[in-house]
Amino acid sequence: MLPGHVAYGLGAQYGLRVGTETVVAWERGLSSPSEYELTALAGVLWCSPGELLTAARTLREHRVAGELTVEELARLLGMTASAYLRMEESGRWRGNERQSAVLAEVLGLTAAGFVTVSGRDEELAEQLRGAVTTRWQAHLRPVAKLVPLERGFLQDVLEQLHADYQALMVSTLSRSSTGTEWAGATGDAGREFLAEILDRFWQAAGVRGPGR
Repeated sequence: MLPGHVAYGLGAQYGLRVGTETVVAWERGLSSPSEYELTALAGVLWCSPGELLTAARTLREHRVAGELTVEELARLLGMTASAYLRMEESGRWRGNERQSAVLAEVLGLTAAGFVTVSGRDEELAEQLRGAVTTRWQAHLRPVAKLVPLERGFLQDVLEQLHADYQALMVSTLSRSSTGTEWAGATGDAGREFLAEILDRFWQAAGVRGPGR
């Protein structure tokens, strides 16, 4: 189907006045459809909303991919629809431990996915950068509060990441001092490691990324 056909279908079947240029923008990722537009788009394309959200990252995207309304998910979580909607719109999850467990189960979230939809990726990355560059023990408790994994397991992961980073720095310093590598390589290697810290953490933990 051409974008014009999709736009026509949205109007004819769902009463949506969507131009061809809007459909093209959706295809290119330049803009996103509203929840109702996404549902209508799935109907026109004969698929489920979840099939159009192959890399859901936000609370809203995961909820829509699961074909749940705000009211349905709020009821499962044991909170009012307005309270849940505020968290969805802000991108910051503030539910308690029980609600967090229900959210992860209902939406099929991995530990990585839960951290992402909670809006805590950067907060976790900052803690992890501190853990590998200083004393990892001081960051265990803050990380455990952010990541729904057993603390003893997290301890092993942080210790391994710290060892990997320190070994990298020692190795690059050694090569630089012997003249086999230019001095700036130490900083470049360290910055690359820290830039990839979230991916390295989830890989070390054996957890797949936040996408569905």
